[in-house]
Amino acid sequence: MSAPEATPAGLAPVAAGPFSTPSSLRPARMAVAGPRADLIQGAGVGAVAGPHPVELAGLLHELTARLLGSDEVPQALDRLAAFAAGVVPGTVRCSVSLIGEGGPPVLAASGSAAQALDDLQYAAGDGPGLEAARTRSLVTAPDLQSDPRWPRLAECARAEGVHGLVAIPMDVQRSSVGALSLFVATPGGIHPELLLTAMAVVNQAEVLLGELRRREGLREGATVDRAAGVIIAQRGCGVQESYDVLRETAQRLGLDRRIVAERLIAAAARNADD
Repeated sequence: MSAPEATPAGLAPVAAGPFSTPSSLRPARMAVAGPRADLIQGAGVGAVAGPHPVELAGLLHELTARLLGSDEVPQALDRLAAFAAGVVPGTVRCSVSLIGEGGPPVLAASGSAAQALDDLQYAAGDGPGLEAARTRSLVTAPDLQSDPRWPRLAECARAEGVHGLVAIPMDVQRSSVGALSLFVATPGGIHPELLLTAMAVVNQAEVLLGELRRREGLREGATVDRAAGVIIAQRGCGVQESYDVLRETAQRLGLDRRIVAERLIAAAARNADD
């Protein structure tokens, strides 16, 4: 379930959290792809100013609390999408994708608006979000309805009422890559100051998602260790053999090792109760 969308104006200025350090604000590391590569140098829509630095610190603190309070990464992505949509006024949709090695993309979005456009992008295997993930570059589409790079998306964009789109690459260290995409209803893209704010949010989210992945790994390791202990008790085998049994069972069933371990622990608990 997604958390309520954050409203920047409603956040009290608070000190930045432990991850809100200058090194986490890295917009300069991204290249810019697209016919309007000067977007973040001043070609934006409207005279919307970005948040004051103190407000930005409050935003990043709030993001830190929301994401680190998530039970798992998919829930964190839901919260990130809702949060980013609230940070950038005029956003009709924010979608987030993470692509890990050997698995399907993990997708999240702020709502059902323009969902058909997102679905088409991933069904076709081509679009701004996927390009940002592949190239590790900021991808801008000031008017997606007439953008020659993605003609298959143009008709859907018109039907969905989407004009501007910005896709910001994400890189969760040693885990996965992806992108956060912001869809807006007006042509011309996103005001540069708001774009920089969104980039700061993404860079902060990369660190936080990496921490969540680390915690998941620790939990998985503890579960696997418990399951290995169950196998040792049941079979009277050695430690290495118990881990081999668990790995081979997961491969045979086509399941993640953690899932097999959880099922084994649950079965052992039921047998103990009986």
